Amino acid sequence: MSGDRDVRRRRGSARALALSTAAAVLAVPTSGCVVVHGERAVLPAATRAEATAALERFTTAYNEADRAYDPSLDAPVTTGALADIDSARLRAGAARHPDGNPRHTPLELTDVRYTIPKKAGWPRWFVADALGDKGGDARWLLVFTRDGIDEAWEAAYLALVEPDSLPEVPTDEDGWAEAVPAESSEPTISPGELSEAYTGYLQEGGAGFADGPHTSAWRELRGKRESRPGLARQYIDEPLDGGDYVPLAVRTKGGGALVFFATRHYEKQTAARGATVPTPNQDVLALTEGTIEGALTMEFVSNAVALIPPAGAAGEEVRVLGRVQGLTSARGE
Repeated sequence: MSGDRDVRRRRGSARALALSTAAAVLAVPTSGCVVVHGERAVLPAATRAEATAALERFTTAYNEADRAYDPSLDAPVTTGALADIDSARLRAGAARHPDGNPRHTPLELTDVRYTIPKKAGWPRWFVADALGDKGGDARWLLVFTRDGIDEAWEAAYLALVEPDSLPEVPTDEDGWAEAVPAESSEPTISPGELSEAYTGYLQEGGAGFADGPHTSAWRELRGKRESRPGLARQYIDEPLDGGDYVPLAVRTKGGGALVFFATRHYEKQTAARGATVPTPNQDVLALTEGTIEGALTMEFVSNAVALIPPAGAAGEEVRVLGRVQGLTSARGE
């Protein structure tokens, strides 16, 4: 999918990962696969050995990049929303500490479980669910993708999850999970339409999404912050669902879907006449172009995981189980 994704694709930049509770998948496939005519054949996305090697490669690169505050070191193993968020975090860190991260401690992942869907076509993908030495008891949930047999696996999504939030993911007799196509009508919302539905909800409210910290509580918080004496805030939410941000979904027990998806968010702060915008923190300043006087516009990329109920499930709504967001750019005016 991408090599140095942030340099080639977007204005990359961001602050430290803001990680929160998400949902995980649970399955441990044991058999291997041979990919032949991968664009047509229904096959497991990876062998367990390939998945293990991909996770080890990611962890090594992630630690090297974090130690040096150098986004080029893990660019070959990240893509999509995670690449945007993590590379920006590293760039902000490098602006403050050009000699490297003075607080670096290596990430260690243990007790790894893999969920590998059996599917046709590209991208192929799988989920690694591990216990990290950071984040307390939370599990690290990493989604790896690739677009072709000759391409390297790259981590596209990351969430920290509470162990008791793991949904049940059925597998076949060989231990393979089932991918849910983006256009599937079996869940109440097609996975491919989730990003647009979610950003529409954030803008307008309404039914369809269960109350929680990433839905009703987030809308309430933004509503309280929109107008304060001397400072107004405006919010724009946009879907992010093509190319490297394609949503990925796995079937859960009962016919629902656990979906990983991305969104983009803007926050503009405008000071009253004669006033100035409050000085942001050092991470924001490191990623800001222009001079902050009367206004500051910040752009964020978010990756989230949601549980969509099956179509016809009376009274059930989409539950956004976790969201990781990071600043990717800012402009002062």
